[in-house]
Amino acid sequence: MSVVVIGVNHRTAPLELLERAAIGDARLDKALGAVASCPNVSETVVLSTCNRTELYVMAERFHGAFQDVRDSLCDLANVSPEELGDHLYVHYDEAAVRHLFRVTCGLDSAVLGENEIQGQVKQAWGCAHDQGVTGTALNTVFQHALEVGKRARTETNISRNVASVSQAAVAMAAERLGSLNGSRILVLGAGDMGEGMVASLTSSGLAELVVANRTWEKAESLAARLNGRPARLVDLGDELVSADVVLTSTGAAMLMVEHADLSAAMAARDGRPLLVVDIAVPRDVDPSASEIDGVTLLDMDDLREFAQSGIRERQREVALVHTLIDQELDRHRLFGSAREVAPLISTFRDDAEALRTAELARHAARLGDMSDADRELVEAITRGVMKKLLHEPTVRLKDAAGTARGDRLAEALRDLFDLS
Repeated sequence: MSVVVIGVNHRTAPLELLERAAIGDARLDKALGAVASCPNVSETVVLSTCNRTELYVMAERFHGAFQDVRDSLCDLANVSPEELGDHLYVHYDEAAVRHLFRVTCGLDSAVLGENEIQGQVKQAWGCAHDQGVTGTALNTVFQHALEVGKRARTETNISRNVASVSQAAVAMAAERLGSLNGSRILVLGAGDMGEGMVASLTSSGLAELVVANRTWEKAESLAARLNGRPARLVDLGDELVSADVVLTSTGAAMLMVEHADLSAAMAARDGRPLLVVDIAVPRDVDPSASEIDGVTLLDMDDLREFAQSGIRERQREVALVHTLIDQELDRHRLFGSAREVAPLISTFRDDAEALRTAELARHAARLGDMSDADRELVEAITRGVMKKLLHEPTVRLKDAAGTARGDRLAEALRDLFDLS
């Protein structure tokens, strides 16, 4: 069995394809069920964020699982295998584990070292676990990945300064305008990204903060953090007229702001420009709105370009995190090897015990006249001899687990004692 990851991300696919491949909360259960039902898959986790959609599986047969999982992703994205093929990547065994460690540390994000991915990985694993589609193998890998991500953020400065997509969105808006001081900000969406953007606005000296959301209570709670006001989605048109900046990232599967909505708002703004930062995947704002006079529309592609400057400043931290990942991969390898050798040692001991008891049973008639005390003595002597004989081979096998020598010892043990 192998751990395999198949996916597309911001490095391999254009934003338009990432939008189609995105698996929101409403489709997650269906996606988990579809992948878990593949004949060559025994466990699965689906990770879908604004930067990636990845399917992690335990594969019983690599090639069969690859085709099954790829076809599932094509069905979910409504694209053909040919259309997806050039943008798809696949890693297996240790390379898959390394990839997940990199993702969880934020090394594979558009915003280097971002914090949000740690929670997204945890949530993806939790959803799959709740659905009953993970087992010991993926549970171990994902638990270890979260530990690695935590180490990276506490032992290095990889998350220094701008360290989240939502934080970068606010920083990008501030850079584009020079400052957000005195601006009227409309935040569309009160989920995790919306909360992150509001948290990043705390020191911006805003003239007004408005939070629009489908759920009134969430909008009200989030707006209250900066003495802002909530708004209903039905009033979005009026809010677009008064806002200076729109920051949007909902989990909606369809456009929240159409071209016509922005066109009407701009007609009522007396020539005032409007900056829109849309970091939702799928996008909240019709991309064609960028053609409207006075509208500056920035999306995830613009954010990735903006974030490149932070990457150059933190190259030393990247090297430190890579070293940390290498250490953790060694630990994962040793743990996995020890876990794999445990059944072999157990079989070795069970076979020896079965041989001991069978020999005693074969000579039972000749031992029939022995007292109970003598029988106990024979049991103790034979059991003691067996333990002494098995002790050194099992200790050496455990100590060498995860090394080439350990593999040779394990293979020799199987051959010498005909162990399966």
